[in-house]
Amino acid sequence: WFPLSKIKNISPYIKHCVVWSVASTNQEIIDLKAILSLYIAPQGRATGSPFAHRGELRQAKRIVVKLGSAVVTRGDECGLALGRLASIVEQVAMLQNQGREMMIVTSGAVAFGKQRLRHEILLSQSVRQALHSGQNQLKDMSLPVLEARACAAAGQSGLMALYEAMFTQYSTCTAQVLVTNLDFHDDQKRQNLNSTLQELLRMNIVPIINTNDAVVPPPEPNIDLQGVNVISIKDNDSLAARLAVEMKADLLIALSDVEGLYNSPPGTDDAKLIDIFYPGDQQSITYGTKSRVGIGGMEAKVKAALWALHGGTSVVIANGTHPKVTGHVITDIVDGKKVGTFFSEIKPAGPTVEQQTEMARNSGRTLASLHPDQRSEIICHLAELLTERKDEILVANKMDMDLAISNLPPAMLNRLSLSTAKLNSLAIGLQQIAVAAQDSVGRVLRRTRVAHSLELEQITVPIGVLLVIFEARPDCLPQVSALAIASGNALLLKGGKEAANTNRVLHQLTQEALSLHSIKEAVQLVSTREEVEDLCRLDKVIDLIIPRGSSQLVRDIQRAAKGIPVLGHSEGICHVYVDAEASVDKVIKIVRDSKCDYPAACNSMETLLIHRDILRTPLFDQIIDTLRNERVKIHAGPRFASYLTFSPSEAKSLRTEYSDLECCLEVVDSMQEAVDHIHKYGSSHTDVIITENENTAEQFLQKLDSACVFWNVSSRFADGYRFGLGAEVGISTARIHARGPVGLEGLLTSKWVLRGDGHTVADFSEHGTMKYLHENLPVGQHLAGQRNSN
Repeated sequence: WFPLSKIKNISPYIKHCVVWSVASTNQEIIDLKAILSLYIAPQGRATGSPFAHRGELRQAKRIVVKLGSAVVTRGDECGLALGRLASIVEQVAMLQNQGREMMIVTSGAVAFGKQRLRHEILLSQSVRQALHSGQNQLKDMSLPVLEARACAAAGQSGLMALYEAMFTQYSTCTAQVLVTNLDFHDDQKRQNLNSTLQELLRMNIVPIINTNDAVVPPPEPNIDLQGVNVISIKDNDSLAARLAVEMKADLLIALSDVEGLYNSPPGTDDAKLIDIFYPGDQQSITYGTKSRVGIGGMEAKVKAALWALHGGTSVVIANGTHPKVTGHVITDIVDGKKVGTFFSEIKPAGPTVEQQTEMARNSGRTLASLHPDQRSEIICHLAELLTERKDEILVANKMDMDLAISNLPPAMLNRLSLSTAKLNSLAIGLQQIAVAAQDSVGRVLRRTRVAHSLELEQITVPIGVLLVIFEARPDCLPQVSALAIASGNALLLKGGKEAANTNRVLHQLTQEALSLHSIKEAVQLVSTREEVEDLCRLDKVIDLIIPRGSSQLVRDIQRAAKGIPVLGHSEGICHVYVDAEASVDKVIKIVRDSKCDYPAACNSMETLLIHRDILRTPLFDQIIDTLRNERVKIHAGPRFASYLTFSPSEAKSLRTEYSDLECCLEVVDSMQEAVDHIHKYGSSHTDVIITENENTAEQFLQKLDSACVFWNVSSRFADGYRFGLGAEVGISTARIHARGPVGLEGLLTSKWVLRGDGHTVADFSEHGTMKYLHENLPVGQHLAGQRNSN
């Protein structure tokens, strides 16, 4: 018997049970799997209803890919773009092999035929000339104008042969289908076409469809879409739309030479790509010129897309010619990523994330212009709300905890959980931030008298729009909001779904506090289905991304960020070095706290370095006993393992962040060797030395290149609140702009303000009347605009 129960996602199309003999060979079982794979595919949409959200495109089972002329042809319009075509074929074959039903509507026969006929004509002319003149030297030869139908007739077979050769590399079979308008308007022909395509798909063959350009009549006047069930096939856009609806396709991907649909012609100053387009939005856009090739334009694409959408097929229009994205544009769309323009019938209840970002930016500029007292007032009010409305917050948090208790590990549950004590600590931290906000935005860093009546100031200003992405840690929301308010930055927050209820309440309280000065939109909570990778592509509206969470989250965001700086840390591989002159009591206290206080934190100890002289001493035994009593699993470094006959399991890597009750133990010969070890295997986060020798300690503090370097204290002190910053937006191991726990100062940059009286650079030339002074002036404690007289 073949264990059918072990095969997941079996399509409801399977009507019969297959019984297999117990004597079946392995090869027969493999053959059976291959047969069943024809039916194992993603489940499509409900009949007649297109997908409402991009994320649902992953469920698309039957997909039509339309390749425009600009995608298939070369820039000289004579021949095919083989590299692009190969990438597209690879993606289609990959999706086909996943069990999806793929169809291609292609252009390119005319371009391929034009190349072929030109070659034949040139060859023929050169032969005739050689025979006629008796010499091989060619004279200038003019090419006749090539008629499109003749080019199509000459090119179609070559185009199909090329597709067949490319798909064969992926063990995928293809079939050619040529159609005209009559094939859809004649009921019998339409039924035959439908039947043929259904049979090809059933046999796991990719149909490649094109208009029969060798016999098709000239394009008719623009009389498309005269009613729900009428669309004339005058270009491949309308053909793809009609075919998608006829075949009840889940998704139509129309590839062209533009990124998608813009609110104004692409290339104009204010043109913005439209992420989602809804029926009825046509009046809000204008169209540019047509593509360099082909007979359709963007207006034709939109009309065809809306017709297909009305017929129950989801549509995405995207760029199939961009060299950096061509290799994955189709698979990205099917993965639900934010590529091109997605057509949807359902408008979201709230604003899009792009609209949220614009609102945040506009309100953020007002926030930055407030008096420091006003920003402090907002933060103090938020601190009060955290304690006054604690019952409301804790009820929401309990809902999140009840939902997560069976899904999250204990460390994550600890982060998710809020309590009265946590809220009180949050309120205290916010009060500290409110005080710091008094001297933040507009603070003068430097003053210079450049020349007489010419004064220069460097002043602090907000960075702009911050995107903070955090996991199941709702206490992050008010902390980061307070820091953004104090620094005058607009803020976009993306929290983990595990804390959705708590985040919603905390965000409401934040906006309530911001309403004191009518800027509630300065802090936005992204509650739509936006993927983190899509948020990281908003490089034109977001100035800085700050991830708060695991090292994996940080790495994922750093990879996904498209031109936006990311302020974050790599792994928190923190070391504690126990020197030969360390105090026994301090060692036990610090090691226990560094590892066991909160092992999931990025500032917990992951590697314990022991000076060689401590081995086989009572101190060493106490360290081991302490860790074992705390149920810490010890992994031996290679050198430590060499000293022992029986040692703990050897560490797989000395660059491991365990984030649990585990750590590596390694032996070094000196403080300098400890520093070298940390530089080689650490992550420049937080590292500690325990010693009573002040000279040794100072050398360690000076030589070690980490964001935080401690002497005789726990690594767990690497925290914005514990540093007196009020809170932190994260810990940075970068070396540019901010490092270590990033508080208010790390969210500020600066600008230069020059005040003069008609000065020009020519005044300071060799024959000018003025001289540079470059005198440093006292900065004082004033803010910009509150200048002292000189």
